[in-house]
Amino acid sequence: MADCLFCRIRDGEIPAAITHRDDDVLAFKDVNPRAPFHQLVIPARHIASLADAQPADAEILGKLMLTGARLAREAGFAQPGFRVVMNAGPDAGQTVFHVHLHVLAGRTLSWPPG
Repeated sequence: MADCLFCRIRDGEIPAAITHRDDDVLAFKDVNPRAPFHQLVIPARHIASLADAQPADAEILGKLMLTGARLAREAGFAQPGFRVVMNAGPDAGQTVFHVHLHVLAGRTLSWPPG
């Protein structure tokens, strides 16, 4: 989508600190980090929100989770731990309408998060 921020990052129109790229998934550092380690993991294909995902999207959603876990593990956060968050819709805090997984670590994260 031409007006999607994350599609524009995917296409190289907007610079980002990319940490992973393959045919299905892109990961990059969040420009406004909420933890010392804060990366976003997105599908290469545009899906506006988790609420719009279909059963056919199950594989790509799993790849997002596995990629996020691998990035956190490689950065040394398997222990003491990391958090993954996906917001769906404006009331949940979604501000960019392209599915994305937040991967946060590097400090003690409180609960509940919102």
